[in-house]
Amino acid sequence: MLIVMKPQATPDEVEAVNERIRSMGLTPHSIPGAQRVAIGITGNKGALEPDVFVSMAGVADAIRVSQPFKLVSREVKEEDSIIDVGGIPVGGPEVMVMAGPCSVESKEQILEAAQGVRASGARLLRGGAFKPRTSPYEFQGLKEEGLKLLAMARDATGLKVVTEVKDTETLPMVAEYSDVLQVGARNMQNYSLLEALGNLRKPVLLKRGLSATIKELLMAAEYILSRGNYQVMLCERGIRTYETMTRNTLDINAVPVLKALTHLPVLVDPSHGIGLRKHVAAVARAGVAAGADGLIIEVHPCPEKALSDGHQSLSLPEFEALMRQVRGIGTAIGRPVA
Repeated sequence: MLIVMKPQATPDEVEAVNERIRSMGLTPHSIPGAQRVAIGITGNKGALEPDVFVSMAGVADAIRVSQPFKLVSREVKEEDSIIDVGGIPVGGPEVMVMAGPCSVESKEQILEAAQGVRASGARLLRGGAFKPRTSPYEFQGLKEEGLKLLAMARDATGLKVVTEVKDTETLPMVAEYSDVLQVGARNMQNYSLLEALGNLRKPVLLKRGLSATIKELLMAAEYILSRGNYQVMLCERGIRTYETMTRNTLDINAVPVLKALTHLPVLVDPSHGIGLRKHVAAVARAGVAAGADGLIIEVHPCPEKALSDGHQSLSLPEFEALMRQVRGIGTAIGRPVA
């Protein structure tokens, strides 16, 4: 259920509703909006009676929420959520771009990548320090040393850092160095990790699982929000299908569908979505045209020598050209690229 407060409702009236919900053994979730506060309720096994709340001071309405993903649903919050990443808004009118190498390899590599993507217009630096790989014999990342290099690149360029967290054991370390915690596709349904992220108050980038449905992605986000962390961004990065000519099949349909179902920002990862460097730009353009709030793109100073995912990483000149293209598309649909 969603309790909609009146625009003039006082903090005491909001707290009185929260207390009523707690007294019923349920959990209230205050969701500030542009005009008024809404309070979502979780923990109930069946339908609640609206009359319990509509008679309370400051309450405008009590609405049953039909979707199982309650807190992420637009039924609970009509306006778009904007995630504040150290002063950089994700989910607002501007399309935000995150870019950088798949893996942090050295000080020289990450600095060159960070300076290059910043010069072309990226606002956030992506880079892996812990790299869960399909094969245990492939490069697994520099771990804490990689996190330190990302922090150094942030200090040198002003870019905020997006990096993957692979388990609850290393979560505190990764959270110490990063600005956005990325949940990779293989961890989308790692519920212990999702719950731990929900207990933090740090932005999370949640990638869609390899074969996950849109509903499963939204339910995974619900795990995080239900613990009190509302700073979640969703990422369509391609799903596994019968197609073998591309790495994955980027579900462009998911972008408008997610935008209709949830108030959370929706990003597109064209690098993993297709896995072929020469086609990454086309998929990125499609993502922006479909309404994505941002892109996360793999960029390497020398893709041919990359220790991971070089085949899908853009060079710095290729990334610069792509940024010019997506700016044109953003202008055409009324969404400037930051």
